[in-house]
Amino acid sequence: MDAQSAVYGIIGYPVAHSLSPLMHNIAFKELGVDAVYKLFPLKENELDGFFARLHESSSPIFGLNVTVPYKERVLKYLGNITPLAQKIMAVNTIVITKERKLIGYNTDAPAFLSHLVELQFNTREKKIAILGAGGSARAILAVLCMIPERPDSIKIYNRTPQRLDHLLEDLSARIDTSIVQPVASIDDLDIPEADLLINTTSVGLKPEDPSLVDVDLIHRKLLVYDLIYNPPMTPLLKTARAGGARVANGLGMLYYQGVLAFQRWANVLLDDDIKLKMRQALEKGAN
Repeated sequence: MDAQSAVYGIIGYPVAHSLSPLMHNIAFKELGVDAVYKLFPLKENELDGFFARLHESSSPIFGLNVTVPYKERVLKYLGNITPLAQKIMAVNTIVITKERKLIGYNTDAPAFLSHLVELQFNTREKKIAILGAGGSARAILAVLCMIPERPDSIKIYNRTPQRLDHLLEDLSARIDTSIVQPVASIDDLDIPEADLLINTTSVGLKPEDPSLVDVDLIHRKLLVYDLIYNPPMTPLLKTARAGGARVANGLGMLYYQGVLAFQRWANVLLDDDIKLKMRQALEKGAN
């Protein structure tokens, strides 16, 4: 890489498992753009310094993705946040202008909906169960409450009740969350009655992680959606498949948010050929 190459990347901790570089670097190559997408594993005490350097005119970084656990924490560093990101109060894409201004977007929310459309799942009047209360859960919960095809109900469980209470209190200040009910245990999610179960937690990233849900709660009319995509088949998805449910991992959501992020960075609409190559690069990397 020469000194003139623009740099893009993903910040989070950990990020070694991320497949995002495969998708974005193939797009740069196909477009003939002199740029590279890198991993930025940042510990919490490194955030202040990293964001301070982004404002320097010599910085080669012009765009970032944000992953666990920083989707909410980066807000304080941004000069501008788009209306959707303001409603959600979580950011997963940052555009850095030539003037070194930082603009925050949430491409997770529309990406999740795009993947549900691809999976031919209509959320209207459905019963949905969600595990977790982090930045991704925040985006998914918010967008499900805002769309015209609102579910009938959303039950959500988090291991730390206080974090979930804070999330719902915060969202309800800007969004109608009347269909959302926090519950005290996984059993209270009523998974046997649910149409869609979404795991937004990091449980499943490690091979030794347990399945969060017992197989006896799974049924054939259920779609089990795990945001984790590496490994492609988490313990939860294995359990769901064994119980006869339809399963999907987060690779589709990763792809759709990546396309939206890239288009924000480059201010271009990607053609279908490049989008297909991005998707193929992800799928190859995940197997």
